[in-house]
Formats: sequence, C-alpha cells, structure tokens
Amino acid sequence: MPSWTDALRFAFQPVVNLTTGGVAALEILARPESGDILAQARRDPELDGWLAALAVRAAAARETLLPLHVNVFAGTLADLGGLAALHDAVREAGRLPWEVTVDVVPPYTHVPQRALLEAVAVLRGEGFRICADGVGDGDVPLRLLTDLAPDLVKLDTSLLDRPAAVRAMRTLCEQLGALLSVEGMETELQCAAAVSAGAQLAQGELFAPPARLPVADVYVPPLAPGLAATPPSGPSVRQFVRPAALLPATASAGRVRALLTGSPDVSGVVLVDETGVPVRSVHRSRFLLSMSGRYGHALYADRPAAKLGDPPRTVGVDATAWEVLDVVADGDRDRTSDDVAVVDRYGRCVGVVRLADLVRALAESRVEEAAGLNPLTRLPGSDTITAEVDRRIAAGRVFALSWLDVDHFKRVNDGAGFAAGDELIRSVGRVLSHSASGSTRVGHIGGDDFLVLTDPEGLDPLASAVLDTPWYAGGHAVTLSLATVLCAPGSVADHRQAAACLAPLKQAAKSLHGASWVLGRAGLPGHEILRGSGLAPAQAG
Repeated sequence: MPSWTDALRFAFQPVVNLTTGGVAALEILARPESGDILAQARRDPELDGWLAALAVRAAAARETLLPLHVNVFAGTLADLGGLAALHDAVREAGRLPWEVTVDVVPPYTHVPQRALLEAVAVLRGEGFRICADGVGDGDVPLRLLTDLAPDLVKLDTSLLDRPAAVRAMRTLCEQLGALLSVEGMETELQCAAAVSAGAQLAQGELFAPPARLPVADVYVPPLAPGLAATPPSGPSVRQFVRPAALLPATASAGRVRALLTGSPDVSGVVLVDETGVPVRSVHRSRFLLSMSGRYGHALYADRPAAKLGDPPRTVGVDATAWEVLDVVADGDRDRTSDDVAVVDRYGRCVGVVRLADLVRALAESRVEEAAGLNPLTRLPGSDTITAEVDRRIAAGRVFALSWLDVDHFKRVNDGAGFAAGDELIRSVGRVLSHSASGSTRVGHIGGDDFLVLTDPEGLDPLASAVLDTPWYAGGHAVTLSLATVLCAPGSVADHRQAAACLAPLKQAAKSLHGASWVLGRAGLPGHEILRGSGLAPAQAG
C-alpha cells in the first residue's frame, strides 16, 4: 500500500434534508496531513479511484449506516471507464452500491464526453447513484449535464445570489428526476434562499463542519411559513426521503436485532434481495417485542428475520406525499406507523418515508394555504398565482395570464347593496373554479378582480364560461371584462413583467362596451379585440 496512506485521514460532512431536518447522507472528504493528494489524484486516475475506495473503507470502520457520497474527478471516470476498486470496497464493507453516490466533480474541460457518459452508464448499471457536483462554479456544459441525467445536482452557494438561475436549475432537476442540493451553506439567510428557490438538500458549516466522526444530529434553522413552494399536486416524496436501514433478505433475526438495538434512531429495517428490491419490512417495535418474549431470542435469533417481517409498502420516487398517504390508508391499520419504502425506476430501495413527516408537512401546507385564501370566494390570492407564473417562466412554458373583473362594480354595490355585490363575486369565483381544468390556476386578488393562469388552449373555454353567462346583481344585468396576455418563452423575465404587460390590456378591455375580451402578446405591440365593441361610457369601475 502506498506510504502516503499513513498520513491520510477522512472527514465526514452531513448532507441535510431541508424538509425533515435529518441527515440524508454523509460526504466523505479526504484530509491529508501533508502534501496535496487531491492535486495528484486529479492527474492520476488510478490514485483518484483508489481514494474513493479508501473513503468507503473509512466509513465502514466508523460503522455508519447512512448513505455515502464519494468524490471522483470527471477525468478519472472517462479514463478508467469505471471504478472497479470502489465496487470491491463497497462489497467488502457489506454495503449495497445504491447506498453510494458518486459525486462527479469538475473540471470537465478536455474530458472526452462520450467516454465520461459511458463510464457513468457502467456505474449506474452496477447500482451506484450519480451526482453532478460543482454546478454553477464549475465548467460542466449544460448539454452534458442533461446527458448525465444525474440523481442529484449540487449547486455552489454562490448561485444563491441569482435566484432565477437556481429556480431554473430546480426545474431542470424536476425534468431529469433529480434532487437539488446546495453546498457551502454558511448562513441562515443562505438556507432560507435555498429553500425558497426549491432546493431539497444542503450541506455546509451552518449545519455541521466536516468531522472525523460521522454525526447524526445537525442544526437546521427554522424556516418561515410558506417559504418552500409546494406544487399544486402536492409535495414530492423526494422531499421526505430518509436513509433506509437495508439488510439482505437472508439476514438472521439476530443480525436485525443487533442493528436495531445499536441504532436507536432506526425505525425499521428493509430486507432486500440481491438486486436491492424490497422483499420484507421489519418494524422496530413489533420485531423487538417478538424478540423480547420469554423464549423469543432462543426461538428466532438464528432464523431468517423475514419471518418476523411484513410485505413492504412501496412508492416510486416520483410519487407525491398524497399518494403515500393513499398507500398507508389502503393497508392494515395496525401498520400505519410503518416506514414506506421508496424505490427507483429499477425497483431498488433508495430510502424510506415516515408517516409523521408527511402528515406534519401536509398539515402545515393546508394551514398556510387556508391563510392565503380570499374569505369571500375561498380562492387563493395573488401570491399563489404569481409564484406559479414564475415557475412556468423558469420551465420555459408558454402560458396565458388573464385578468377578469366586473364592469361598474362600484355602481353595483351602490345600487344593489354590498350583499348583492358579494353574491355576484362568489358566483363569478364558482364559475371560474368549475371551468378550470388541468394546469389552470384561478386566484381572487381582491374586490372584483380575478387572475387566471392557463395554457393557451384553455383560453376559449375560460372566455365562454365567464362571458357567455348572463350575470345579474339585484335584478340588474352585469357584464365582465377579460384581458389576456400570451407569454412565450423568453418574452418576460418574471411575474412582474407579465403583470406590467397585462395592465394596458385591462384598460383596453374596460374601454369597450358590454362583455369584452382583449388579447395581447408579451413583447409585441398592439392587441386583438375578441369580444366587445365601441367605447364604453366613462364611469367608475
């Protein structure tokens, strides 16, 4: 063995789940006591691969059950075509390849991209997970990043000063099925910015510095309510994944008992076959109760632990929190506290989710959502719509933003009374809600003003629903005005620009007589009159 290993030590830095506040994994960092072994590894692929293997052995010596991250230069992978030494070290440590994430680190310049992609395919075929490291501060080409299709993207904390870029990267990660992490976190403000931009994981001195011993508890600052954006379909299960305690399906009950008694934070064990697919789920309390009986240890210690387990409950990594609750609700009530195994596209267990985490997050999201609803129509306010506008801009989607209001609404209130005006507003809100489908979002921003965000093909049904309906308040006929701006990718930078484009269209619609609809396109002059004609008489409204 090379003599430099005598002066080489490894440190462990936790990768933190920003939703649960728990440690999701440990990154293993080489810390030589002398010399610059990393600079040598960058030039020597064999040495770099050997360092990755040593990192796994160092983790095994510390008996940590957490998933691991090891760093490998992109050039190393392209040169070696794989990491045989790492694969051997993982097997010798009794770990499974999918418990190890290979962080591919820059530089990428002059690295043969085809050779790199082929090497990544080999690693992925062996079961290893792939992370693109140093994005934002490195030199990874965007095309290569998408071709890598990583399981995780790590952003440099310097990108937090450019929130639009972080949101765009979050959107890319959603398309790739990857998680987004920010590394180098030092302040609570950076943590809040990362959560607001959609990051699910983070690491840095704020949570815990690299240490010689793995840590299980970290500091996570409390987050302001509503800071993290929740998609309309509900939060992704990826936000709640905790590390799974995995053992082979053939493990004895004695081995499972030793793991559980030695790791009080482990709520259960997932028994997997040789490919990593869950075959049985062992619940901590029920298992230990069976083993603690008068003859429990004698009866079961040498027997397969699977006999004391249950069929596993599983969900895919793309599931939502609501879908996990459906899985729990459809099962045995005695197992509501069981972990639910999360599996990747190959059926391999990549972690577990706990019911308590889901219920807490969903309850908080419902409270926050209710606080933002208009008390008259129970529709969300402008913040919900504008946040979704920003998401669609970041995703490069075409969308239509519409502003709807009641003509002469002040006259309605003055003539028919506020109760009739309130009932009219509630009726308009109900029609908008019933006509909304698919990705359409409806908001009530106050008074008689509504915002509707939809795809272009949803415009005609929307206009027909609100403009072809006869409206009355206090026995008097009432008309509505609709203004729409179509936003193509790149035509607006954020929701503020979209709103600025919509304002003159609203004025144009209000200037027409009767039910009206005006359509414009962001960045282009002029507008089309799709409903209404002539000029309306001057009035307040």
